[in-house]
Amino acid sequence: MNIRIAAASLALIAGGLLGVPQAALAKDDLVIGVAQFPPSLNPNIDPTVIKSYTLDFAIRPMTAFDKDWKLTCLLCTTLPTIENGGAKFEDLPDGKKGIAVTFTLRPDLKWNDGTPVTTKDLVFTWKLGADPKSGFSNNNPWDRAKKIDVVDDHTATLHLDHVDVAYNQWDQLLPAHIEAKAAEGAAAGDYLKATVYNRAPTTPGLYNGPFMVTGYESGSRVVLEQNPYWAGPKPGFKRIIIKTIENTAALSANLLSGDIDMAPGDAPALTIDQVIALRSQQPDKFAYLFKPSLTYEHIDLKIENPILSDVRVRRALIAAIDRETLVKRLFEGMQPVAATWVNPLNAFYAPDVTVAKFDPAHAKALLAEVGWKPGSDGICRNGAGEKLSLEFATTAGNKLRELQEQVLQSQWKTACIETVIKNEPARTLFGETTKKRTYTGLVMYAWSSAVTESPRKTLHSTQIPNAANNYGGANYIGLADPQMDAWIATAESELDPAKARVIWADMQKSYADQARVIPLFFRAEPYVLPKWLKGLTPTGHGDYSPLWAENWRSE
Repeated sequence: MNIRIAAASLALIAGGLLGVPQAALAKDDLVIGVAQFPPSLNPNIDPTVIKSYTLDFAIRPMTAFDKDWKLTCLLCTTLPTIENGGAKFEDLPDGKKGIAVTFTLRPDLKWNDGTPVTTKDLVFTWKLGADPKSGFSNNNPWDRAKKIDVVDDHTATLHLDHVDVAYNQWDQLLPAHIEAKAAEGAAAGDYLKATVYNRAPTTPGLYNGPFMVTGYESGSRVVLEQNPYWAGPKPGFKRIIIKTIENTAALSANLLSGDIDMAPGDAPALTIDQVIALRSQQPDKFAYLFKPSLTYEHIDLKIENPILSDVRVRRALIAAIDRETLVKRLFEGMQPVAATWVNPLNAFYAPDVTVAKFDPAHAKALLAEVGWKPGSDGICRNGAGEKLSLEFATTAGNKLRELQEQVLQSQWKTACIETVIKNEPARTLFGETTKKRTYTGLVMYAWSSAVTESPRKTLHSTQIPNAANNYGGANYIGLADPQMDAWIATAESELDPAKARVIWADMQKSYADQARVIPLFFRAEPYVLPKWLKGLTPTGHGDYSPLWAENWRSE
């Protein structure tokens, strides 16, 4: 008998015998509906929201920002800071300053095969992550540490050869006793293929969180069950089932039918317009949350395309679209229009970098300067008779994004710009197209950042994906700007918030001026939750709610 059916049958019997309403009985499993499937399960490769969301149930980073946007230890006993002496400035041979950061891992941590989590895992992850061919794309890169001194199995000091404002922010560890063999056996640049996370993701020993992956059906679902070696609070659910339904209309139908229990806001799932409509139609069936977040919806432009190589064309694309009306009509004004990637909720937001105005006449004038003039069909052509036509891609099946595409396509056509929609499944768009920068025109998607996260991963020249770095970067726009690189490096080393804000303002102004990206809006994450689910608290940033999933329970 199906486990889910059996549990429901027992609940009915118990409810009838004891007089307890069925909804009040504890559930063993929680079925989460999402619209994308992770392209891989290695935590340090392929930076996608759905993969991070899935793995946050099973793998903990060293540190993370909590619901109050406060940095906390997850794998360590105490967060090292300059103030408490856990981190110390040190003089370097070249006369510069570095930082020595000492971490003590929790002694009760174990991988889900019973192997203790130790500094061997820390050293292995550091060595692998520092290799540019590994394909790592971490928020907090491991190559910041130039040396590690191991004190014992649980304590080690990482030596940074520069002052880094994120000195105590570090990502997930990998299990050395499993992944070292895969890394050693991989040819140069082939770690992505060799990693056990991708070849056999249910292998015991890959996970150190409250849950572990026990079922993996590519493109369909991931099953997580309690890690028997987890020493933290006992999770309230025995199983977490993450079910992929790429068509968001079908996902909504599955939610209403009870085939899935919830649609999270911090993973690709229902769109905000669907949740607004569902709340209107079924106000008492679910609990609804709309969490303002750092998730940034935008359109990347392929700068190598000759049409887009001129900044005036890129600025015309921005001037030709009415983003204010878009968010008012589609999202009831709950998702603010973005000027750059930096949200007003961010401490480094620059208020004087304003949203570019909707001005179709100015858009046409900019295009005319470049030699693009309307043809008999209303589409611009240049002196050679070539059409101003661009491919426009996003995730297929996401009805809201597809609607956004149609609105933007119509507005651009009014300004004599043709866009040809060419959508792809999320696993293709993120697993190949953006990752290898094979898109030719425009690509629309979102990313979520951590609190005050450096833009190195998306804007630094070293993060442009290529064969040399095993396509590990996330600078999909191909920005190679020495000034931006210098600002990023300076911002990352500036401990004075006032001075850092000046640098961040310069970065935002340059980002807006270069117009390599069309900022759209910042999401309000829409959650549809069963009323019996307790303990889930949205964070609104890139450290997602499943990092504290051991606190989730049914009541």
